[in-house]
Amino acid sequence: MSMILLFVSLLLSHGVIELHASHHVYNHLQNAVTFSNSLPSDDQPYRTAYHFQSLKNWINVWAPPIWAHSTSTDLVNWTPQPIAIQAQIEANINGSWSGSTTILPGNKPAMLFTRLNPKYEQVQVLAFPKDLSDPYLKEWAFVAQNPIMYPTPENNINASSFRDPTTAWMLPDGKWRVLVGSKTGTTGTSLLFRSKDFVNWIQAKHTLYSYNDSGMWECPDFLPVDANGKAIGVETSAIGPKLDDTKHDIYTIGSYDVKKDAYMPDVGFMNDSSLRYDYGKYYASKMFFDDVTKRRILLGWANESSSVEDDSKKDGLLIQWPVCEIKALREKPVKISTKVIRGGSLVEIPGITATQVDVEMSFAIHHLRNIEKFEASWTDPQLFCSQKGTSVKGGLDPFGLLTLASKNLEEYTAVFFRVFKANHNKFFVLMCNPTPDKTTYGTFVDVNPIHEGLPLRVLIDHSVVESFGGKGKNVNTSRVYPTLAKYDNAHLFAFNYGMSSIKTLP
Repeated sequence: MSMILLFVSLLLSHGVIELHASHHVYNHLQNAVTFSNSLPSDDQPYRTAYHFQSLKNWINVWAPPIWAHSTSTDLVNWTPQPIAIQAQIEANINGSWSGSTTILPGNKPAMLFTRLNPKYEQVQVLAFPKDLSDPYLKEWAFVAQNPIMYPTPENNINASSFRDPTTAWMLPDGKWRVLVGSKTGTTGTSLLFRSKDFVNWIQAKHTLYSYNDSGMWECPDFLPVDANGKAIGVETSAIGPKLDDTKHDIYTIGSYDVKKDAYMPDVGFMNDSSLRYDYGKYYASKMFFDDVTKRRILLGWANESSSVEDDSKKDGLLIQWPVCEIKALREKPVKISTKVIRGGSLVEIPGITATQVDVEMSFAIHHLRNIEKFEASWTDPQLFCSQKGTSVKGGLDPFGLLTLASKNLEEYTAVFFRVFKANHNKFFVLMCNPTPDKTTYGTFVDVNPIHEGLPLRVLIDHSVVESFGGKGKNVNTSRVYPTLAKYDNAHLFAFNYGMSSIKTLP
């Protein structure tokens, strides 16, 4: 059985609550350097600074789609480059959809992605850089053999559900493998293709993995992990398709038989109750391996949400954590030492600019006499969070943070925990993130609050709030647009609305 262990570094409190925050507002990040006409202003108070955001428009805009291009040396500051792939030639006249890049021998990148042919069927095309000496790879050229993968009556491919090729990998037989997301009826699947030269591809007779009633698998990934975190990038593998029907990014962890090209999940399956990368507004993510720092970096899409309209025990779990470059942005850290947050109390965190802050805290339960009993029917954490918001007081909870809050709490975005106890001393920890537009995100965090405490890290960036619970075991991402809590009018509070006191870790 393979397990996930990704780059995790969490500061746990020992006897105090610690909050490390960026007191300095980094308006210069992205915006002042590369997007000089898009600085946060009274007209654009929600433009993010250290989360990548395009100069204008929706990133996934339909015009038809193109491949834009930005570069960065630190994953924080991004410089726009000329558009890489435009919808201007026959091979790509109906637009460029999602895909992946593979580094071939000789450090030659190869870009595989989906386009629509003149019949509006989804096909896969291949492009290479025109000039390998250009460090920014600004220009790309299509191969003459395009399309290199396409639906035919013989291969039984759904021409309207055949997209988003993965990064390819090579096995000892010298052949490349790549997956393409698809579906047959309501059965989601990952189609497997093989190639000796990366240009001529043959579809395998079997799929790598399928799952009934899971819908279209968009933007699949298939990547190796290591249980001990010592060799991320080799040995066993995991797959992370997306359920198009629910717009969730989910994953399984399992074993890959290289001789049979067969995948068997150990943990997680492709349905709406599966393991997820992020339990909030997060979709169509892609992962890449940083060969210099030996880490896997996940980029996800937190799309707009500016209007109202708009789990059981796990044997293995994906760990996610902000890239370490974010810590380099911290200035004038603020440390708040508090041994007890009493029931019904609210404490403002002073000395920070709360529109842009990186918070690390850890809570601990002092006693269990007021803990609520967990009911077996509480299986949907998102629904559960919507029913038990911050105003619903329990014995020990809710407790957590009020982010992007106005001074008198007319508006805020809460990130908080609720703790329940079931039979046999089993705990259920609920992490909730209700937003001002009445959308609520929630997830069960697999931690023991007695032995591990309740660590929480929250990244706030103007209109993005990312919450990492349980040392990165579970993540909620939300987009919020405060009307009062902007710039210097934004506040950050720690709160405990339960009846019992909450202590920090001893």
